[in-house]
Formats: sequence, structure tokens, C-alpha cells
Amino acid sequence: MIQPQYKRILLKLSGEAFMGKRETGIDFEAVTQLAKEILEVKKLGVDVAIVNGAGNLFRGKSGAKHGMDQASADYIGMVATVMNSLALQNAIENVGGETRVMSALEISKVAELYIRRRAIRHMEKDRIVICACGTGNPFFTTDTAGVLRALELNCEIMLKASNVDGVYDSDPDENKLAKKFEKISYQDFVEKNLQALDQTAVALAREKNLPIEIFNFFENGNLKKVVCGERIGTLIR
Repeated sequence: MIQPQYKRILLKLSGEAFMGKRETGIDFEAVTQLAKEILEVKKLGVDVAIVNGAGNLFRGKSGAKHGMDQASADYIGMVATVMNSLALQNAIENVGGETRVMSALEISKVAELYIRRRAIRHMEKDRIVICACGTGNPFFTTDTAGVLRALELNCEIMLKASNVDGVYDSDPDENKLAKKFEKISYQDFVEKNLQALDQTAVALAREKNLPIEIFNFFENGNLKKVVCGERIGTLIR
């Protein structure tokens, strides 16, 4: 019987994970597949918390480039994560899971306010906790929010779902000779100025010794493989 390597994980989903074959917005078939992959891991007895991005709906950086106040743009991005969170909640519950959406911003009609001890209690009751609105503060990415929530919720690792199979020394789409790292230290990641993860997130993970694995989530079964210890992506630690 396959045994998971971790008892509690933080899954960081990018907004692109919600797009499927669309160029923008939410592809509900893709979200249903996400839900099935997540529930399969939950059935192994693994506690799961999730942090969503919202690049499929709105990017704060894009708004800022068009003259929008950075803080306002970031808040719009946070609200967009609620839309993704509710879509994922619905999909997970449709395939038999139990969830709670918890928001760093108070939106009481659709989500609970994020409270650390309550989130931990939900996971102890076998609920998948979906954390919306990042850290609740502008100027911080959802990568950083993922590391923060992983630390707060006593997760053993942050798993970042990506559309590539790990971290490379250069863009593999532009350089066919790009080298993939199976494992890289926090220090080397920062010194090489790699872009697969926000540098602030890496700095916080390094300070608290939280491992991060970046892997291709878009191949069916990969999440389960990573949780069970198969090294298919890049481990940062």
C-alpha cells in the first residue's frame, strides 16, 4: 500500500491551474480534475491546506503597469482569489470532499475569516482548508502567502503546482539546453535569481527551514507521487 511521506501539506495553486484550455477565466472541467487529484491525496490521510493565485482572472502587477495604484491592484487580485476558491470548493465537494474557504479579508457571506487555530481545527476534522486573499496585505505575492500559511498551519512542506516539471537554470522554452535542478538550496536559488518562486517566499522558507517542492501539476497523478516521496520536480531546502 502506498504510504504518504507527509502528514500535512500546503498546496500552492497558480491561477493558471484554473484555466484549463481557456486563455483566461475558469475552466470547470479543469477545476474538477484539480479536485479529484486533491481528494485522492486527502484519502491517503494527508491534511491539505490550499492557497490559490488568481492570474487567470486578474494580476495586480498588470493593473499597476496601467497606472493603477499598486495597493488597489493587489486588493483586486485578492478578491479574485475568492472566486477561484469558491470554484474549487464546489468542485471538491462535488467529488465527495469536505472543505472550508477561509479568507484573509472579511467576506462573511461567502467565506470564513481566516483564523489560524480555527483552520487547524478544520483540518483535524478532515476538512480541506482553502485559503483565499493571500496574506490580506498588498505587496505580497500568493507564493509568500503560501509559505506563511504553511508555517502557521504546521505543514511539513509547501508544494507549488507549476506548468513545468521543476526549476531550471534558464527558461526551458527559450533554451533547449536549460538544466533542471533536482534539488537546490535556498541560498543558491536566491543567488542565481531564479524566477520560479517569489524571492520573499524563499527567504521566509529559508528562515524557518520549510522545504518547497515545485512540480508539474498538470500530469494526472503527480500530486500523489510527490506526496508519497517520488522526486519528480525540484526540491528547495
